[in-house]
Amino acid sequence: MTQAHAGTALITGASSGIGAIYAERLARRGYDLILVARNRERLLALADRITTETQRSVEIVDADLNDRAGLASVEAKLREDASITLLVNNAGVGTHKPLLESDVDAMTRMIDLNVTALTRLTYAAVPGFVARGKGAVINISSVVAISPETLNGVYGGSKAFVLAFSQSLHHELAGKGVQVQAVLPGATATDFWETGGLPIEHLPESIVMSAGAMVDAALKGFERGELVTIPSLHAGEEWDVYEAARRTMAPHLSNKMPASRYTDA
Repeated sequence: MTQAHAGTALITGASSGIGAIYAERLARRGYDLILVARNRERLLALADRITTETQRSVEIVDADLNDRAGLASVEAKLREDASITLLVNNAGVGTHKPLLESDVDAMTRMIDLNVTALTRLTYAAVPGFVARGKGAVINISSVVAISPETLNGVYGGSKAFVLAFSQSLHHELAGKGVQVQAVLPGATATDFWETGGLPIEHLPESIVMSAGAMVDAALKGFERGELVTIPSLHAGEEWDVYEAARRTMAPHLSNKMPASRYTDA
């Protein structure tokens, strides 16, 4: 049965891994696609397969989001194409190396992609979504956003930004017809680990989720309207407690007087 047309989804980092699976799953849910990545050959192969299997329209944009001109071209697409109803900010890089063993230029490029590009693309898309009263943003964060000691701290910090940015955006857009979701995957079976210098075979099998299972879980969370989806957290109530504690503290975080523990003799 053919799915009703759901609009167009623009997906970054779409040539492989999590991004490619989002492309496949969203096409089957009725979305036309705009696939963004650096590798044109992979994009073409994926687009051909998805079009053959789903009959959905698939456009490719071979752009490097760490390049100013490449990023600007995707921003322009998001501002100008009113058919786009969903932005999936999936492009990102990471590493497991300790902070002091990491090259600072590589860390800066990580921030440029994980933080700056994601922010600029969201800024390009959201005003149109608000004007049309319809749209959604899915931001791929990571469990290191709330567990920064687990991997490299710049990576954790960049993903904490993605989570905080998503939470604030959700708050500001309440009632404007725009859905926001932050997805926090744990260890996922993609080339992320190989690229970072730690083959996935070196990780305990019990903590590694397949990319397909991760995306399917994340999309179920999206369909349920979750702001934060943590596919690998079985005890979902633990997140509820964590978030409730944060919200309980929020009204007490700014005060004219220092806390007594800092003023007692």
